[in-house]
Amino acid sequence: MGQEVKTVQDFLDIVKRRKRSIAVTAATVFAASALFAFLLPPEYRSSSTILIEDQEVPRDFVNTTVTSYADQRLQTINQRIMGTDRLLEIVKKFNLYPELRQKWTTEEIVAKMREDVKLKTISADVIDPRSGNPRPATIAFTLSYQGNSPQVVQRVAGELATLYLSENLATRERQSQGTSNFLEEEMKQVKAKLAETDAKISAYKQMHVTALPELAQSNLQLAESAEQEVARLNEQLRSLKERDSYLTSRLQTIPPDAASQDKARLAELRVKLGELKTRFTDEYPDVVKTRSEIAHLTRQLREQGRDSADNRPDNTAYITLSSELAGVRSEIESVKRQLASFTRKRDDYRSRVAATPGVEEKYRALVDERGQLQLKSDDLARKFMEAKTANGLEKEQKGERFSLIDAARLPEAPVSPNIPVLLLVGLVVGLLSGGGVAAVREQSDQTARTPEQLAYATSFPVLAAIPFILTWQDELQRKIRRRNGAIALVVVLVLLPIAFQFLVMDLDVFWARLMRRVAKI
Repeated sequence: MGQEVKTVQDFLDIVKRRKRSIAVTAATVFAASALFAFLLPPEYRSSSTILIEDQEVPRDFVNTTVTSYADQRLQTINQRIMGTDRLLEIVKKFNLYPELRQKWTTEEIVAKMREDVKLKTISADVIDPRSGNPRPATIAFTLSYQGNSPQVVQRVAGELATLYLSENLATRERQSQGTSNFLEEEMKQVKAKLAETDAKISAYKQMHVTALPELAQSNLQLAESAEQEVARLNEQLRSLKERDSYLTSRLQTIPPDAASQDKARLAELRVKLGELKTRFTDEYPDVVKTRSEIAHLTRQLREQGRDSADNRPDNTAYITLSSELAGVRSEIESVKRQLASFTRKRDDYRSRVAATPGVEEKYRALVDERGQLQLKSDDLARKFMEAKTANGLEKEQKGERFSLIDAARLPEAPVSPNIPVLLLVGLVVGLLSGGGVAAVREQSDQTARTPEQLAYATSFPVLAAIPFILTWQDELQRKIRRRNGAIALVVVLVLLPIAFQFLVMDLDVFWARLMRRVAKI
């Protein structure tokens, strides 16, 4: 019957009574764990270490166009290489997981590949060139691959390292070239806009050539000068008109020629003759007298040579004054023409000055637009040259790059299973299992082994204790059990290798693998 363990001696008594159960259970569990450890396929791991080196040329001289941090770029590269297509190419190239490929789907194979590939980064505190503050940054990383074949593991790890190196170069060059192409396209667009703006400015200047802002001061000066000329010409015109009036009045007081009185008399007589003829006949005395006077004056003028019909003046004073008056009037006409011309010029210059603010606003807007475009064009040209230089830096691999500092090596020992650990775990689990079995059997055993147990079970005091008496029947039963146990052990030892040979693997292969594992341990 079960009893409470109170002392170490009680515990030792239980172990002594159940030593066979403990030993058999522990041995069975340990043997199973040992068999499991030696039957597990070995797993090998090969690793490559890649250093992230900064660019060789100082950033003060050439600044790279790849602005992402190394750890960000590493994650991008990792996503590209860990893609399904890339991993399937590696699986097919090295014939990985041949047995699993017969049973698993493509997604499961790729997932298995991702589990076997490990990326471990190595970080350190560096000074951020952007902010100038220290920050943790990835300075190196380790790529590893785990598999069953050491040769294949080494080749796959090397292939992964090569892919990361080449993908980093391609990514940086692609980003750098993309930056150059973008800047070049932007430069073309800005230059086209610049040419368009220049054409607008040229057309606007031609349309408002006289009212441009740079001519405002000149137009103002010309307007003032024209105004002064207009004032001067008005004053000159007024003076000439006064002179004209004066000469005209003088000319009216001077006869045109010396015989002007005789001619005037002759004219009066002729008028008088005409009036007389209308009233009287030719023989009328007044008519005859008037004709006689006309004939006398005509003969007198003929003799003096002043009887011509052109009536041209011959008075020197009259002629001089007339010439002066004609000159004054000619000058007046000239001054009027000049005055009209300068008035038009003055009005034109005034209209130019008045139109200048409106023209200037639009003109300044066009000039400012061109200035902004020119600044942008110059800035893009500078950035484009920097991008071209940075692109050359990337092509020559002088920029930040990945360097293989520790290539994948052929693994000399498997990383799993860890046989010593598995054996130790098997031993501990076996002992614990044996103890558990012993505890269960002890709790289910109803045998009273001490006077106290007997008194507790019967509720009567024990008067005397008789030691266990071993009879010959008991001794015979013990021998029979030992013999049967030995026979069973022999049968198990004989049948176990046979079953292992046919159900698990060839014993020669198992023995060779076991010896190799033991030698490596």
